[in-house]
Amino acid sequence: MGNGSKSTPKVQHLVVKEDAEGQRIDNYLLARLKGVPKSWVYRVLRRGEVRVNKGRVKPTRRLQIGDEVRIPPVRMRESSEGPGPGAGLRRLIESSILHQDADLLVVDKPSGVAVHGGSGVSFGVIEILRAMMPDAPYLELAHRLDRDTSGCLMLAKRRPALRQLQKLQLAGKVQKRYLALLQGRWRKDRVSVDAPLLKNELKSGERVVRVDPRGKASVTHFHVLRRFANAMLVEAQLETGRTHQIRVHAAHLGNPILGDEKYGDEDTNRRFRELGLKRLFLHAWKLDLPWQGQPRGYHFEAPLPAALQDCLDKLT
Repeated sequence: MGNGSKSTPKVQHLVVKEDAEGQRIDNYLLARLKGVPKSWVYRVLRRGEVRVNKGRVKPTRRLQIGDEVRIPPVRMRESSEGPGPGAGLRRLIESSILHQDADLLVVDKPSGVAVHGGSGVSFGVIEILRAMMPDAPYLELAHRLDRDTSGCLMLAKRRPALRQLQKLQLAGKVQKRYLALLQGRWRKDRVSVDAPLLKNELKSGERVVRVDPRGKASVTHFHVLRRFANAMLVEAQLETGRTHQIRVHAAHLGNPILGDEKYGDEDTNRRFRELGLKRLFLHAWKLDLPWQGQPRGYHFEAPLPAALQDCLDKLT
């Protein structure tokens, strides 16, 4: 079977520009070689076929302005392990874009779509957007959301913008607020959880997080917005951004998020499925952050998805 290319692939020599300063070589290659599978990138790095300033490098090598990167020939048969994201996925993500400028891209991520491919998922938001924007020189996730969580997801369109977003998040200057429907009721309007979280991986490869004194410091603030007979709509605000943080902290209080198949109550989830709740009721609805050149900073908001709003309407 031929490689389908009309011309012989050639070695590329690229000079690193400002927008890629500090970027890892593996991410640099993935961003510039559209459609090339991760396995190919790591294979040529391992073999030493990728060179930076004529020397072999590890995938974690960070690039500097002016570095010369040698990329081996990419043949068409190597450039894809299957078809790209389908038209339906592209339309879904395109219709979910909330904001776009020279620095930032903000998407209202749909539930059920991962932020990136891997672990049995062919395409995540980042791969879909890169396929939609083949001429974009740079596009990276600034943070993550669970696959089943919907809402505001930020991506950086320039390397300096990514560094700025990372600094703001480390300094606690990015306010992330979520809406969640919890099982049960509290008398108090506000409840805070300060409980360290530890990541574990089961033999099956599934990732589970639990409260553990050996874990990382984790703080979540819950504010009750509406009470129902056996549930409550809360706003959750993060001080830290650990994996599954809101889900585990809610379950730790004895009030798991409805629709949570990993940390929730199976019988209660079954009852709410009869009301039409067929997903995790967790939505990243607001993001606030200061930004250079924006006197009032940025405010992004994603309305509650129709499926979740319908569930609330049935409870009232």
